[in-house]
Amino acid sequence: KKEKQKQAQIIILLLYKNHMMKKLSIFPLLLVSAGLFAQTDDQTKYAEIIRVPELQKHLSIIASDEMEGRETGTAGQRKAAEYIQQFFKSIGLQKSKPLKGYQQMYPLYKDSMTSSKLMVGNTVAVYGTDYTSPVNTNDNGEFDSKETVFVGYGIEDKLYNDYEGLDVKGKVLLMMSGEPKKDGKYIISGAARGSEWSGLNKKLELAAAKGAKGVLLINPAMSSFNQRASDASKVTNMYYPRPEGAKKLSYAMISHEFAKNVLGANTDAFIAKAKQYESFSTADYSTTKIKMSYAQKENRTITMASNVLGLIEGSDKKDEYVFITAHYDHIGTRNGIVNNGADDDGSGTVSVMQIGEAFAKAKAEGKGPRRTVVIMTVSGEEKGLWGSEYYSDHPVYPLEKTTVDLNIDMVGRVDTERMKDDTLNYVYVVGHNKLSSDLPIINEGVNNKYTKLVLDYKYDDPADPNRIYFRSDHYNFARKGVPVLFFYDGMLKADYHKPTDDVEKINFPLVEKRARMVFYTAWEMANREEMLKRDIPLTTQMR
Repeated sequence: KKEKQKQAQIIILLLYKNHMMKKLSIFPLLLVSAGLFAQTDDQTKYAEIIRVPELQKHLSIIASDEMEGRETGTAGQRKAAEYIQQFFKSIGLQKSKPLKGYQQMYPLYKDSMTSSKLMVGNTVAVYGTDYTSPVNTNDNGEFDSKETVFVGYGIEDKLYNDYEGLDVKGKVLLMMSGEPKKDGKYIISGAARGSEWSGLNKKLELAAAKGAKGVLLINPAMSSFNQRASDASKVTNMYYPRPEGAKKLSYAMISHEFAKNVLGANTDAFIAKAKQYESFSTADYSTTKIKMSYAQKENRTITMASNVLGLIEGSDKKDEYVFITAHYDHIGTRNGIVNNGADDDGSGTVSVMQIGEAFAKAKAEGKGPRRTVVIMTVSGEEKGLWGSEYYSDHPVYPLEKTTVDLNIDMVGRVDTERMKDDTLNYVYVVGHNKLSSDLPIINEGVNNKYTKLVLDYKYDDPADPNRIYFRSDHYNFARKGVPVLFFYDGMLKADYHKPTDDVEKINFPLVEKRARMVFYTAWEMANREEMLKRDIPLTTQMR
């Protein structure tokens, strides 16, 4: 009996031991699962900081009349920059140490003519009647010569050459605008569309390279100048100063009547020939011995615009960067009416502001990103991607260490042309199949897990006639090799660039969902082990 009791005790102990071993084996799995759930909860917790009330509050200010349409280089743009900067400070985004502040300033130029004089023989040309010398394509300059050479269209190409046998060094050149055709097609391009010789820059660069002193230009389609054109030629709009290319000569455009002072009896025949896109021949080229002088002076004013940057510093990978961008400028005031640009791109601006706040909150609670996240709002997008071009040419942080740019430009509306049943649950994603094969995997993965938007790749079609890939600020990162994704609502019609693009038309729940999706994507890219691969070459260039 005692033996049986002992055996029973042993069996009970073995059963208890086996039970405890099973519990212990499950315990590590429970710990791992708890860690995964905690990580998931972190992302969801901070994504929920991006909310409709805050988006509404900020957009009602960014897209208010007080901001005057936020046109780059104006007081309205500077007010918007200050508002964004103060918000970055208030939520704890760090300023950029290299910039010693939150704003990256860049210059814009505006030129105006102070004096211009053209003299041919003993005749002083009258500005606006005999000639114009547009300041947008001329700098301060002067030339003088005792000989002027007519060089047809001023082209030198293997298919057509106006310079064969001509010595133009030290002389002024007289040429026609445009280029010749044959059988209805341009000779050089072989197509219905002209070559780069149809413009003026290449002709002026060639003339300079050949040692000419200056150029007189005749437009065969413009016999004289009206007052409006004359006045407009004396001042430029504000522009972004790109690096100088090859040397170009100063030039003056002369009227058909004034051209007779140089070409004489041949004037009408040559102009008629150019009107018909006919080729010029050796018999047409001629040198006229006539004294000529030109001098023009201009004044330049410089206005500063800015990009606004705020940082959430990373932990173990803080020297690698995730950029989240949107442009905060718009088109300003037209005919006394403010264009508020609530969707374009007020919606993107307030989205990145809220994404920045979500990351800042995570950082403050010890859940910050491994990589440094840079929230950047840029100006000059509406003028030609000026602010992002300046940043990409003058990067504050190494572009080779920038893993991605996630750009948000217009996410507040529903595309009026979108005839699908997912109208209230989509976003166009641009760039998913370019530069990095990691892009769609990550973006689609987090979207499927969290937001379940329909990701529409319509604008990544190479045949896209709108060329959307090249029309927002992500492109200036892409052209430098940085992988990009661009999020967009597709609103090319309806209120696009109209005074009716107002806050009242914004679908804020949809903005919230789209912004959260970008946040989840950024979170994954900021915390993954490796930077995004750069394994797909960018083959299409804008400029």
